[in-house]
Amino acid sequence: MTSSAISAQGSTLQVSGGSGAAKNITAIALGFPTILTSVAHGFANGDIETLAGLTGADAALLNGQAVVVHHVTANTFAVNVDTTGKTITAGGTATPVAWTLINNLKSFKGFDGQANEIDKTNLSSTAKEYMLGLQDFGHFTFDVDKDFNDPGQVACSAAKRAGSLKNFKLTLPNGKTATWAAYVKNDPLDGGVDQLLTTTGVSLRISGDVTYA
Repeated sequence: MTSSAISAQGSTLQVSGGSGAAKNITAIALGFPTILTSVAHGFANGDIETLAGLTGADAALLNGQAVVVHHVTANTFAVNVDTTGKTITAGGTATPVAWTLINNLKSFKGFDGQANEIDKTNLSSTAKEYMLGLQDFGHFTFDVDKDFNDPGQVACSAAKRAGSLKNFKLTLPNGKTATWAAYVKNDPLDGGVDQLLTTTGVSLRISGDVTYA
């Protein structure tokens, strides 16, 4: 059987920083997912858009929501909000999160969390009984060759110092993406004889869900 393995070479990691230009929404197809039309929007799978200005009795389902987009085409994008049977009307706008590339990425690993085991054993049980708690995506860690002037690395260092929650987007060479929010827990610096200056094991504590697109 031919291998279906995917090379990691070409993977990119980005961190959020500010907002891009708002794009007009000209049509909406209700359902699950909800599909929005915005001509030549320029969005990519895994991007985060904040929706506003939609009208109708159920517009609050979308207005003010920061949503991850998927199944992007030149003029449409989908969001995982169930609007089946609702009353929502375009226009409105979609304002994208602006991404900053973290350069010199060398390796990464993550999404290593696991749900808690909740013990529900009682005196009627014949064996230990458990249920799982909330999912926990754990940590995402990465290594880079250090560049004190790289905007992405600088943004991570600033987020660590400020204790601020940032959005991150991992894009794989096959176009698949993962998008999540996290706190930057550390910003180590490694060096040695005849070695590059590196930042090894930057740890991002994931808060909330990871969205794949």
